[in-house]
Amino acid sequence: MEKNRIRPVQAGKGLRMSYSRQKEVLKIPNLIEVQKDSYQWFLNEGLREVFADISPIADYSGHLSLEFTDFTLCRDDVKYSIPECKDRDATYAAPLKVKVRLYNKETDEINEHEIFMGDLPLMTETGTFVINGAERVIVSQLVRSPGIYYAVSHDKVGKNGISAVATENTIFGDTSI
Repeated sequence: MEKNRIRPVQAGKGLRMSYSRQKEVLKIPNLIEVQKDSYQWFLNEGLREVFADISPIADYSGHLSLEFTDFTLCRDDVKYSIPECKDRDATYAAPLKVKVRLYNKETDEINEHEIFMGDLPLMTETGTFVINGAERVIVSQLVRSPGIYYAVSHDKVGKNGISAVATENTIFGDTSI
């Protein structure tokens, strides 16, 4: 048995003593960074994609067309700081303003305006949201995708058998060879 197994190991910002036989410690991934990167993608690209998907919107007669041209998240117009939101049971959010262009096809008139779409919750530095004064976190879930699950079974004689179960919404493609 090794006499000198005790050694200091970096654990976050602190140092702790390790008694393990393994010398290499796996680095813990920064899971909060995954949430923050996802939120940044949503702000930078996701919102733009959503507005592009629904734009332009035409009225039932086809005479008017509404197009979303740009948007801004006004971080300078936040009503309360994070601690104030917690004290006042408020949501830590910023106004989302969208530039729209209304085109009248009958008169060839174009009106451009900036409209208020709503308050968009802002993510804190710790990867959480403050909603109605309560700090909330998004929990990612792995959804079981439809498909086929295989299992190996053993019969009394000792032979192996393979069984397959198709889940709901499984789509079977062309099976011809």
